[in-house]
Amino acid sequence: MILCTFSLPLRHMNQCMERFDDIRPYTDDEMHNQMRSLIADPVFRKVAEMLYGKESEQVLRMLPALESIDQFQNSVIYPLLERIETMSTGGITFSTMNHFHPEDNYLFVSNHRDIILDSAFLNVVMHRNGFRKTEIAIGDNLLIYDWIEKLVRINRSFIVKRNLGIREQLAASNQLSAYIRHTLTRKGESVWIAQREGRTKDGNDLTQAALIKMLNMSNDGSLLEGFFELNIVPMAISYEIEPCGISKVAELLNRKHNPGFLKTQEDDLKSMAGGFMMPKGRVHFGFGNPLNFKLVELVHGKKANEAIQSVVEYIDKRIYYNYKRWPSNYIASDLLRNEERYKGYYAPEDKEAFWARMDLETASIPFDREESIPMYLQMYANPVINFEKNFPE
Repeated sequence: MILCTFSLPLRHMNQCMERFDDIRPYTDDEMHNQMRSLIADPVFRKVAEMLYGKESEQVLRMLPALESIDQFQNSVIYPLLERIETMSTGGITFSTMNHFHPEDNYLFVSNHRDIILDSAFLNVVMHRNGFRKTEIAIGDNLLIYDWIEKLVRINRSFIVKRNLGIREQLAASNQLSAYIRHTLTRKGESVWIAQREGRTKDGNDLTQAALIKMLNMSNDGSLLEGFFELNIVPMAISYEIEPCGISKVAELLNRKHNPGFLKTQEDDLKSMAGGFMMPKGRVHFGFGNPLNFKLVELVHGKKANEAIQSVVEYIDKRIYYNYKRWPSNYIASDLLRNEERYKGYYAPEDKEAFWARMDLETASIPFDREESIPMYLQMYANPVINFEKNFPE
């Protein structure tokens, strides 16, 4: 096996890149052929019409003339995200980014609430602060149609292979780990990846140890050296209104009452569309310091599994700390526990609006309200509860 290092001759570097051909984003040189294929797809054209409205034909005519991925993102994707922000949110805010440097590369490990917009809105924040947009990890379960795979790979996404056999999954994890490290250290790009497979359904953000183990698979040095090279940044994204929240409650109840329940690809497609269109309230990004500031304490002198667990727990704590707890979170916490501990964090009209939305949404799913309402409240309350547990007064 050829290891991808800085000192390899070009021939071997090309061999390294070929190893990632089936998962990596498309390059500027590859973009034009993929664009022509997209434009010819009738389903993609209908989606473009839905997203861009009267401007869709103008956008479609623009695509063949684009010369780079950067130009595509700046001219086509960024204006769309600004429109989604205006139409479905109360605005995007973020904590300080003074501890980041545009010339450095970061691995943003984030909680996961919306299929598409978590990472897409991150790139809005990056763009507004003068940073290069990140590459984005996306599960292959979401690549329902050929045009979706083309579009996301043009838009700097790389593919996470799922639902494989044990041997195939091991090979896929090795490939993914190597690609992420290569992207950070060789390509000079930052990366976004969710802390777990799939969105958090109950508001309880937990990092999977398997993710951190996967990231370490491509490490040829010590644990300390390997994690330092990744430059991990814990990041929390907080939505005032949970994206597709009632669908998450319905999924949890379906799984509870029907152990054989499986989501379909159509369910994922509905969640993607719903994330674009449904109200999300205010949206906030809370950035932690890069993990490198704590790595010696977290990793040095520990066995691999113990060190990985330390990293997992630290990421979780920083996500809980940096999560912006909205009035909706405090209201749900008080309602769930039948108390008024946080009544100073919301106004009576906030509580009335939250209750009305919960009443309307829980009535829309075919489950007993006595069961669905506590789950709905738990989804909003867990960010408050997790903060209490990890940062007691």
